[in-house]
Amino acid sequence: MAEQMSVDQPMTAAQPTYDFQDAQSGDLGALAAIADAMKSDSLADRLESLKRLSVLALAMGEERTREELVPFLDESIDDEDELLLSLAEVLGNFVQYVGGPKYAYILLRPLENLAAAEETVVREKAVESINKLIEAMDQPQVEEYVIPCIARLSTGEWFTSRSSAAGLYAAAYSKVTDAIQAQLRGGYEALCKDDTPMIRRAAASNLVGLVTKVEKSHVVSFAIPNFRRLAEDDQDSVRLLSVEPLVAIGERLTTEECRQNLADSVQKLCSDKSWRVRYMVADHFVAIAKSIKDKEIQEELVNVAVSLMHDNEAEVRSAICTQLDGLADLANSENVAARFLPPLQELVEDQSQHVRATLAKHIGTLCRVFGKQGTIEHLLPLFLRLLKDSFPDVRLNVISKLDVVDSVVGIDSLSQSLLPAIVELAEDKQWRVRLAIIEYVPLISSQLGVQFFDEQLSNLCMSWLGDPVYSIREAATVNLKKLTEVFGVAWARTTIIPKILAMASHPNYLYRMTTIFAITAIAPSVTPEIVRDLILPALESLVTDPIPNIRFNVAKSMEPLASVLRSNPETAQLEQSTI
Repeated sequence: MAEQMSVDQPMTAAQPTYDFQDAQSGDLGALAAIADAMKSDSLADRLESLKRLSVLALAMGEERTREELVPFLDESIDDEDELLLSLAEVLGNFVQYVGGPKYAYILLRPLENLAAAEETVVREKAVESINKLIEAMDQPQVEEYVIPCIARLSTGEWFTSRSSAAGLYAAAYSKVTDAIQAQLRGGYEALCKDDTPMIRRAAASNLVGLVTKVEKSHVVSFAIPNFRRLAEDDQDSVRLLSVEPLVAIGERLTTEECRQNLADSVQKLCSDKSWRVRYMVADHFVAIAKSIKDKEIQEELVNVAVSLMHDNEAEVRSAICTQLDGLADLANSENVAARFLPPLQELVEDQSQHVRATLAKHIGTLCRVFGKQGTIEHLLPLFLRLLKDSFPDVRLNVISKLDVVDSVVGIDSLSQSLLPAIVELAEDKQWRVRLAIIEYVPLISSQLGVQFFDEQLSNLCMSWLGDPVYSIREAATVNLKKLTEVFGVAWARTTIIPKILAMASHPNYLYRMTTIFAITAIAPSVTPEIVRDLILPALESLVTDPIPNIRFNVAKSMEPLASVLRSNPETAQLEQSTI
């Protein structure tokens, strides 16, 4: 195997001749190609070689992989971020190729180097892979190999290594002795006090994992002091990351302990001068309130939530709107309308369309708290205003949540209050709004009955079949199928099938095409007699249509129609002659 590196030779550079196709079969030439590609000048070749590194490792065997391949990878690390990211991911799944968990520590060295890389995604993937190794190791191995690795990273000169170290403490904590756990807590506290904001950010974002691992006594003595330190940091990018640890700490404490240790910090974060911190609080507001447990504090937090609805920043107002469902549960049901209606009325007219869209998506969750009468009196007027909003996403979000409103007030009240607006939206210039209305029609129809549909909605549903947007026409055919299932075959035979078949002679070919799609969709829901007596004669006129695409779709429609005919022995013979 001249001029190629054999898998039986030591790992050294060789002339690149690459052909990866036979690598999975164990072909020695392909294996040598993988080894060669790892020293190629081409980034694509090196990436491909990393993806097939497991093949090379299997061929070399566990001992040579440990002694040659892993050191080679460690020494060959270059500055291509894409390559480093791929290598960090591969090494995390390489334990089986070095001899199993017993030798997992072999992979720590190259991953430690990757954990100090400049690119953030490379460091994050390296930390993820090291945590996988820690899971595979036993206590002696973690204490002998991982703890020194964490110590080196935690005291590294560059911020990159120290920020990566913060992500390793939680995984190692439960696998070491009490004495080493105390050392780990001390090391993590040093990261929380680090002069570099990026290190404190890393400590804040990884504190949640450590809070879940430490003993209850250390939650108070270790986690809370460091949380407070981070929550009061002079950098808002650090303070905002203290919100999730707050929730995790609260879940570990009793009601009284929460009152004593967290109440003040919660109030400070809620009124933080930085809108980004307030946004983070608003986005996790219900989780924070529930973790505190104290009813009195939760009542106070509801007032804070109302104040966040008036926040100067649209992002904060939008975030608190996502919490409406949980907030209603926290509030006293007796005065929920008095507390929430004033800010809701302002949010409905908010200058930010994104705030209004978010409100429209979540305001329906308040119906169950307001009750039927409260919803009719207070919320339905707000829904109506949102349905008439100039921004299409607002209208779309209201429509998508009408089933929640219906479950509380009933379809009668809903139709009386909102149906005129819904019918108006059925002709909205935004096709996604029209589509949402179409999908809601079967629910309205099933509740209001066939007479109401025939009088109010029938012509509307047929008009959608001629919509210029294909997605609307397609949804309209599915809609007619659902209506057939709701009102029955007899209704379909006398009401909608004649209207559909009348479109078969329309001069516009799109209407004729829609006829085929509609009857194909409805066919499984009707009887073989209807197919025989009504649908097939109409299709015969389209067999000779001048538009080739229509003739093609007529042919395609024969299969679903034949399936319906087969369900009735009397029509089986007709099927054979027709097909």
